[in-house]
Amino acid sequence: METGALGRTYPQGTVIARQGDPGDCMYVILAGQAEVLHEQDGNEVHLTTLGEGDVFGEIALFQREVRTATVRALGEVRVLTVDKRTFMSRMHTDPSLAYRILQKMSNRIRELSAELAELKARGYP
Repeated sequence: METGALGRTYPQGTVIARQGDPGDCMYVILAGQAEVLHEQDGNEVHLTTLGEGDVFGEIALFQREVRTATVRALGEVRVLTVDKRTFMSRMHTDPSLAYRILQKMSNRIRELSAELAELKARGYP
């Protein structure tokens, strides 16, 4: 993995964040794509693909819990890491940052709710 002026470049297949590891920062994809995977019963389930401008791991800024999914580079991807102190400082200078993060989190919750409703309608518990 290469560290540059802004962010870090991960080659194809490199794990950026691993499910079960402690989280203490969030990530912003500057270029490229990454896949989000959830491991369950020894199987990987593809949840989504993220691209330029997407953020992940933001829950770690609010709750010091383990990562709920693995994020792996699809091709070469450049990612910026943002720790809680940097995030809080940036929020004070640009409050719209918090709004944009909340928008993304709200969209994810809306999508998950729709998927859950569809599964339940199909008779899944």
